[in-house]
Amino acid sequence: MIYRENGQFKTSYGADQQIFPIAQDRYLVLAIIAFAFIGVPMLADEYFFRAILIPFLILSLAALGVNLLVGYCGQITLGAGAFMAIGAYAAYNFLIRVPELPLLAVLILGGLTSAAMGILFGIPSLRVRGLYLAVATLAAQFFWDWAFLRIGWFTNYSSSGSVSVSNLTVFGWDISSPVNKYLFCLAILVVFALIAKNLTRASLGRQWMAIRDMDVAAEVIGIRPMWAKLSAFAVSSFFVGVAGALWGFVHLGSWEPAAFSVDRSFQLLFMVIIGGMGSIVGSFFGAAFIIILPIFLNQFLPALGDLFGIAISTAAVSHAEFIIFGSLIVFFLIVEPHGLARLWATSKEKLRLWPFPH
Repeated sequence: MIYRENGQFKTSYGADQQIFPIAQDRYLVLAIIAFAFIGVPMLADEYFFRAILIPFLILSLAALGVNLLVGYCGQITLGAGAFMAIGAYAAYNFLIRVPELPLLAVLILGGLTSAAMGILFGIPSLRVRGLYLAVATLAAQFFWDWAFLRIGWFTNYSSSGSVSVSNLTVFGWDISSPVNKYLFCLAILVVFALIAKNLTRASLGRQWMAIRDMDVAAEVIGIRPMWAKLSAFAVSSFFVGVAGALWGFVHLGSWEPAAFSVDRSFQLLFMVIIGGMGSIVGSFFGAAFIIILPIFLNQFLPALGDLFGIAISTAAVSHAEFIIFGSLIVFFLIVEPHGLARLWATSKEKLRLWPFPH
C-alpha cells in the first residue's frame, strides 16, 4: 500500500518530532494547501465562495480557538460567540478611530482585545469547573450581547445598531471580490492552524493537556493551574476574536450584535464535539460538517419529498436540521466521543496495517 512508512528513518530528534513524521501525510497536506490556493479559485463560482468556502474558513478558525480551550485544556465555554463579537467590534473601533492602521494590525488588535477579555472571564475557571464554568462563560455571552446593543460607543452611535466596513485592502491588495476574500481568509487560517499545531506540541500545550486530564496531579508535578488555564483562555479568545473580526469584516461586511448571539456559541461547541475534541484536524471536520449539512438538507429533503409526493416546507427542513444536529451530538458523545477526527485516525491506522488485522 502507498500509506506505509517503511524505509523512512529519522536521524535527529527534530525530524522525529516534526508535525508530519510520515512523508505521505506531509505530501497530502501540502497538496491540499496547494489545491486550495490554486485549484479552488479556478473551479469554484461566486455562490460557492460566499455560501460555503468563506464561512467554512472563518468558522474553522473559530473552532480551532474553541478546541484549544475545550479539547486541549478541558475548560468548557458557552461564550465563544461573545468573544467573536468582541474581536469584531474592537477591530471596527480600531479601524474607524485609528484609520492609519493596516487591516492586518486591526484584526490582530481585535484578537488581542478578545484575549484580554478572555483572561478576565476565565478567572472563574480557577475556582469552578464543569457546569458552573459553563454558566460563567454564558454570563459573558449575555453581558456582551447587552453591551453591544445598548452602549452606543461600540457602534459609533449608529442609529440602527449595525456597523459596516468597506473598501478593505491589505498592502494595497483589494479584497472586495469573493476570490480575494477567500484567499485572504485561507492564508490567515493556514498560519493560525500552524501556530495552533505547534502550541499543542510545545510545553504550553502539554500543560493544558495535563490540566485537562487531572488538574490535581498536574499541580503536584509543578504545573501552575492559574497560568495554564488563563493562557488557554487567552489563546483561545485570540483565535476566536480574529475569527469574529473576519466574520464581520470579510464575510458579512455589515453586522449587528445578533450575528454573534448565543446560537453562534453553541454552533462552535457543536463543531468541536462532532469534529473531535483535542484534535486540530477535528476543527476542520466539524466546521465542514456544520456548514455543509444545512445546505445538503435544503436540497435533499425537498427532493426526497417530491419523490414520494410529499410537500416539505422550509420550516420542516429547518426543524429537521435541529433534530439531526441534536441526534448527531448525542450519537458522537455516546459512540465516538473523539468525533470525526478519531474515525479519520482509525482509517489511517488500518491503511498502515493492511492487509494484516488491526
